[in-house]
Amino acid sequence: MAKLLLFGRKHMDKQIVIGKIIAPHGVRGEFRLMPLTENPQRYLEMEKLLLENGRELTIISARFHKNIVLIKTEELTSMDEVEPLRGKNVVVNAKDLPPLQDGRFYVADLIGFAVVTLENEALGKLADVITTGSNDVFVVKGNDGKDIMIPAIDTHIKEIDTTSRTIKVVLPQWID
Repeated sequence: MAKLLLFGRKHMDKQIVIGKIIAPHGVRGEFRLMPLTENPQRYLEMEKLLLENGRELTIISARFHKNIVLIKTEELTSMDEVEPLRGKNVVVNAKDLPPLQDGRFYVADLIGFAVVTLENEALGKLADVITTGSNDVFVVKGNDGKDIMIPAIDTHIKEIDTTSRTIKVVLPQWID
C-alpha cells in the first residue's frame, strides 16, 4: 500500500490549506495557528505565511505550544490587528509543494478518485480523509449517497493508481 502524506486538506484555486489561524495570543500581535499538515515542523522553518486572501505575512518567530503553533509576524503588532484574521486559512501554492517520493501522495490530489473493490465493483468517490489519532480514514461518498468509512491502512487500501484515478480497497468486515 502506498503511504499517504497528509499535507493539506483541499485545493483552493491551486492552493492547499496547511493551517488555520485560531485566535490572538497575548496583546502584541502573536497568534495561535492550528497546523493542518502532517509536517507541522515546517512552520519553524518558514519565512512567510500566505493567507487564503493572498495576504503575505513575514514570520519573526514560531514556536509550538501543545498542538498549536504560536506565530509572531512583522505586519501584526497588536491583538486588534490579529482579531480579523481569526478563522482564516493559511495556504501554500500547489506549485510550491515539494515533490514526493514514489508511493506517497498529497491527500488533496486524491479527492475525487473512484474507489473500487479488488473485483472492480464501483463503491463511489473519495470525498475526504479524516485524520485520527491512530490512522487516517478515507471517506467515500457511496454511489447511493451514503458515506463509507475505510481505515487508510494496508489491510484495506490496496492500490492507488494516479493514471486511472482509482483507489482499490478491501472493505472492512463491518461494512456490508
